[in-house]
Amino acid sequence: MRLDRLLAQEMVSRKAMKQALLKKEILVNDCPASSLAQNVDTGLQKLVFQGRQIQGYEHNYLMLHKPKGVVTASKDKKLPTVMDLLPKNIQSDQLYAIGRLDRDTTGLLLLTDNGPLGFQLLHPQYHVDKTYQVKVNGLITPDHIQKFKDGIVFLDGTLCKPAKLEILSSNPTESHASITISEGKFHQVKKMFLSVGVKVTALKRVQFGDFTLNSELSEGQYRPLNPEELEIIKNYLEMSR
Repeated sequence: MRLDRLLAQEMVSRKAMKQALLKKEILVNDCPASSLAQNVDTGLQKLVFQGRQIQGYEHNYLMLHKPKGVVTASKDKKLPTVMDLLPKNIQSDQLYAIGRLDRDTTGLLLLTDNGPLGFQLLHPQYHVDKTYQVKVNGLITPDHIQKFKDGIVFLDGTLCKPAKLEILSSNPTESHASITISEGKFHQVKKMFLSVGVKVTALKRVQFGDFTLNSELSEGQYRPLNPEELEIIKNYLEMSR
């Protein structure tokens, strides 16, 4: 949650916020806040306003193993959504997925009710890497590795940032690979492979930034982030300063 919104919930006026900020009387983990727009979570950070600790609101952070056939949306009139996979007591209008996965794409999805965090993790300036396991219907060669490294260009002239392609197995009818990208254009991975002459037949996200899909988490299952993962969230919050 933005710092100013959290303080507003504590009935602090905008004028008082600005004055306290200038006087360095707003502390986040014992460091002066740099902006009223910075993202904070009192469940992970200590927030002090003019000597008074603010309890505020503790956000939720979940890891979900998205199955095929489920859409990344809060509601859908025809198809099941990732929110439908959660029990009723967890579902909330404030909960949303950080980034989208196509309906037929499986794998790691992060869910939170901390709105600014999603914007931060998806913003190009943070260069958050995303790694996918890919199956395609043809041959992948070392030449493709270089093309991905140079930056794939789509037919409409769109240039993709350099990507890391690792060949796991390859033959004329089916190949397996791992690809890491740092952006999220529409159907990007599928279009990248089409541009080198093969079609993606299965796609699974296994890593998002510093988060790795839990191997014990079956498709359709979710869990709260563990203490080590919450430290990662905390580090992202500190970056927002």
